[in-house]
Amino acid sequence: MSNTTRPHSIRLGVGLAAGLLVLGACSPAGVVVGGAASAGVAASEERGIKGAAKDTIIRVKINEAWMAEDFDTFSRLNLQIYEGRVLVSGRVPDQALADKAVQAAWKTEGVREVINEIETSERGGLNEFANDTLINARLDADLLFDGDVDSINYSTRAVAGTVYLLGVAQDRDELDRVFRIARDVPNVKRIISHVIMKDDPRRIARPEAGGNREAQPASSR
Repeated sequence: MSNTTRPHSIRLGVGLAAGLLVLGACSPAGVVVGGAASAGVAASEERGIKGAAKDTIIRVKINEAWMAEDFDTFSRLNLQIYEGRVLVSGRVPDQALADKAVQAAWKTEGVREVINEIETSERGGLNEFANDTLINARLDADLLFDGDVDSINYSTRAVAGTVYLLGVAQDRDELDRVFRIARDVPNVKRIISHVIMKDDPRRIARPEAGGNREAQPASSR
């Protein structure tokens, strides 16, 4: 691994801080604790506090646009956002709805890129939902406690056994390790990565007018 990787103790501390967001949410004091923990997590990410805040605003605006159109349909979709790069996954009944969801994402201020991983099919049953939930939980935990991965720079989501990755990798070795960890999670069928390297020029590129820039091809294993 590159010497740019942070010590495991820092990552673990960030993970525990994130846990405080959940534990503290039930009390007035939790608002203060949660705010401090959230700031600590964001400051440790490659995108920083401002980048995390911008992505949160983008998420809220896209969800608002989707709900205004058709809450039931768009509740089937998942959003992953990192530094203005938006990955949309999930299942909708027809292509027109998928196109509408992507268009709404592109219209949101601050969006640099929209990656369309929407499938046009009926939603899976309870078994599939439970399986994806277990994959998400296991993968998040495995990445968090791995000493050679800066897990806070990755967003993961499982859909019908396919794991989608988004974020920023320190180097190729780290990303390869993330793939290996994901492959070891039970019931993972496929891994599709839209992760970019730390020095990728897309991290500082300005959004193009009209929002018509195509996403780069995914890495699938």
